[in-house]
Amino acid sequence: MAENEGRITIHMAASLDGYIAREDGSVDWMETADEYAAGEELDADYVSRFLEGIDCYLMGSGTYLTALDFEKRGLGWAYGDKPVLVLTSRALKRSRESVTFHSEDLQGLLKQLRGRYANIWVAGGGKLAGNLPVLIGKGISFFEGLDKDVALHLLESRAYRSGMVALRYAVAR
Repeated sequence: MAENEGRITIHMAASLDGYIAREDGSVDWMETADEYAAGEELDADYVSRFLEGIDCYLMGSGTYLTALDFEKRGLGWAYGDKPVLVLTSRALKRSRESVTFHSEDLQGLLKQLRGRYANIWVAGGGKLAGNLPVLIGKGISFFEGLDKDVALHLLESRAYRSGMVALRYAVAR
């Protein structure tokens, strides 16, 4: 990576079958009481140190509205005072000074950001994130024809040097 070239990281929560929200935009599926006993604790110090390394956030309008809804529900504003750039063509209400709206071409905006920020965090948004990495876009679904929610319990996770991740689940009872 060149000295003035910022790193772009995509961060999003997705269901095992690859969905980031329901068809109506709801993310209620993320609210679960399930627990993975072998999982690491996300204590406040770790989260604070992790977030310090992020220089700015880039998101689409749907993610921005979801973040505002989380804040309205008492869950706080996850982005602190860091710059939050919302890529949108919609007229949205600005919630704080750190939020700006952008309607220009994504690649042009990223070029500008990479010159100003070392660690750019794409915080969700299927349309936005879909324009960044190499993905196949269409194909055969692993869970073809699934017509209802299936609650799962994580039994094991393994990350490999190749970047592949193995997840083992059981159907929650």
